[in-house]
Amino acid sequence: MANIPVINASNEVSRELNLPEEVFATPYRRDLIYEAVRNFLANQRLGTHSTKRRDEVSGSGKKLWKQKHTGRARMGEIRSPLWYHGGIVFGPKPRDYSYSIPKKIRRGAMRSLLSERVRRGMLAVMDDFTVESHRTKEFLSRYAPILDAHKTVLFVDSAVSEPIRLASRNVPGVKVTGVDEVNIYDLARYEMVVFTESALARLSEVLKP
Repeated sequence: MANIPVINASNEVSRELNLPEEVFATPYRRDLIYEAVRNFLANQRLGTHSTKRRDEVSGSGKKLWKQKHTGRARMGEIRSPLWYHGGIVFGPKPRDYSYSIPKKIRRGAMRSLLSERVRRGMLAVMDDFTVESHRTKEFLSRYAPILDAHKTVLFVDSAVSEPIRLASRNVPGVKVTGVDEVNIYDLARYEMVVFTESALARLSEVLKP
């Protein structure tokens, strides 16, 4: 069984928690993590970029001058891509960048990344994740030992309460998310990940092969 420290708000280890080896003792698979992160980022793209072709820009289609005997280069309409304000050749148009990958790859990447975090000591479990009010000052004072020890921290709870959401939303380098919304990209880019015990148990059940 893999072990993970259970910490309190003062970043002190109170006990250790046993984790299922089939989830948190998985070999590191960089290829799976890369594919899962790439898929997540591609699915976030809006694809709303757009340029105008020569048939979409404003301007007359009349030939500017006759073909020969002017001493100038031959030229057709003013909407030609060679002209200022002319159409764009092979420019981007709105498209959908999203694609799907097998669920087995996505969950395997999550298991691999979580296991590597456990081995490096960059994943912990918190026994209690609450605040008494929605003020950011209270959040900073209560969790200062954890926030001061790491540049970026991801807190994962089973369900994010409204006071926690309001108190943490303006803190730089901190993100609070529910276990149903946690993704491979956030798990990879934050320095420290802190789960509540209920959230980690729920995620473990989902990731079991």
